[in-house]
Amino acid sequence: MTHPSRSGGQILVDALKIHGVDTAFGVPGESYLDVLDALHESGIRFVINRQEGGAAFMADAYGKMTGKPGICFVTRGPGATNASIGVHTAYQDSTPMILFIGQVGGDFIDREAFQEVDYRRMYGQMAKWVAQIDRAERIPEYLARAFQVATSGRQGPVVLALPEDMLVAQAAVPDLRRYQPVQASPSQAQIDTLRGMLATARHPLLLLGGSGWTERACADIARFAEANRLPVACAFRYQDLLDNDHPHYIGDVGIGINPKLAARVKAADVLIAVGPRLGEMTTGGYTVIEAPLPRQRLVHIHASMEELGSVYQAELMIASGMPQAAAMLAAMAPIEAPAWDGSVADAKEELRAWQERPAIFQDGQAPLDLWQVVRDIDALAPHDVIVTNGAGNYATWAHRFHRYGGMRTQLAPTSGAMGYSVPAGVAAKIVDPERTVITFAGDGEFMMNGQELATAVQYGAGLIVIVFNNRMFGTIRMHQEREYPGRVSGTDLENPDFAALAQAYGGHGEIVERTAQFAPALQRALAFTRERKLPAVIELRYDGNLITPGATLETIRGNAEKEKAARAGHAEHAEHAETSAKTS
Repeated sequence: MTHPSRSGGQILVDALKIHGVDTAFGVPGESYLDVLDALHESGIRFVINRQEGGAAFMADAYGKMTGKPGICFVTRGPGATNASIGVHTAYQDSTPMILFIGQVGGDFIDREAFQEVDYRRMYGQMAKWVAQIDRAERIPEYLARAFQVATSGRQGPVVLALPEDMLVAQAAVPDLRRYQPVQASPSQAQIDTLRGMLATARHPLLLLGGSGWTERACADIARFAEANRLPVACAFRYQDLLDNDHPHYIGDVGIGINPKLAARVKAADVLIAVGPRLGEMTTGGYTVIEAPLPRQRLVHIHASMEELGSVYQAELMIASGMPQAAAMLAAMAPIEAPAWDGSVADAKEELRAWQERPAIFQDGQAPLDLWQVVRDIDALAPHDVIVTNGAGNYATWAHRFHRYGGMRTQLAPTSGAMGYSVPAGVAAKIVDPERTVITFAGDGEFMMNGQELATAVQYGAGLIVIVFNNRMFGTIRMHQEREYPGRVSGTDLENPDFAALAQAYGGHGEIVERTAQFAPALQRALAFTRERKLPAVIELRYDGNLITPGATLETIRGNAEKEKAARAGHAEHAEHAETSAKTS
């Protein structure tokens, strides 16, 4: 059989189409011009970004939204290094993603040519697989493997370097068939063992997290929880795996955890963790669930055999994809008259109390009540609103008080990457233009990738960005006041007029400084984004002292100063006692 001769770039784009790619993100570069030309009439939407970090974040968000690998194209050297933040996020978040990097030609390799980097070494620890395609005829093989690796087992990013001369080389090569993700399934014996552990439990808890979930899998795991009357918590930044209004949802296990929920996790005699890696953030620095041998009888279900047993010695370890595990759990014969019956209602009441207005706003002295801001969002936005955020204390207002509406209503990086919020919001609106998208962004966080508002305008992505402007890197300032009270260094910010900036991009912008101003501003933003298909920014200007729902900076500083003084007094007393002893 003969095949027409095609350039490497054309072979690559044809392979992308076979693998179901409909959207790619990136920043153009001269190192992959032949790919750009092949994309011209391919039917694949190429979303042009303003910075490679934003492009990689959008690819990660696409992967989370669709379950398919997010595709990203960047040029060599600086483009690749900029994109690395998105690859690191995709790796820690277990998001399927493929990053294509233009590379110097084979005739220049290993000479430190212009912008040359060895990507195998650069990305070795932050991707599932890194390779370079040196021959055009092997492109179909490499792409099939890339999609297979990115989507099978624990999902994650793949990086492929594309030498410039390879992309323009001609080759007559057949295309391959579309990839097929492979996931393991629990054995019936494992399900029976799990049921036996559950039957003897008195305080069980179900913890959901990780990637690879589908709507059907979420529905199945909800059926399992309902049939066995189990309380369900969600791991750090996976709060959308169960509708937060569901009677069995009792909160998130992550940063700033409800102390009563933390106590429930610690006291659980059987903890069934379906999907999460059980990393530092979810386990409270490996204290809520102690490592390596937890106090709880731990059942750990994860897609990767390499993850199971790597940190925690669980009593039962099951390698499985989420749809496979959830389906078998849903079909399991339920525990009759469980000893823990009624604990769900108590835990749900604890969650409701945890989500009441914080004490820092109860006296009405703060001009802008951030708790009420979230309440207004829940009242005015659709229940399936997609909420995105990056890293920062401002995200606590969403995590603690917003009620996520179920499978794919939360996009946030478990890697703790700043700059994620705006690109993720833009990507979400591009992927699902009929959904309402609201982005929570800190003032420092927004400035890292806020230029992607230009991408939103270019592609008619009408998201709403809420900028929390407290004129500081708030999380670092909080830690600074705790460790070095009163010694502010490197955390103050001088910001632009964010509302005016939005208008300069062609969007809508407003400034909110008082609680009563927010709901009308949100209503106008919702109407604008819906009618104009353009982004809107609401800038919240508020007292930076209100750093968390549970404490102000003044309180944190005061407590730190008292502790410091107590330590100094103790040291002085000890020194005096030692001197007296020597004198005696």
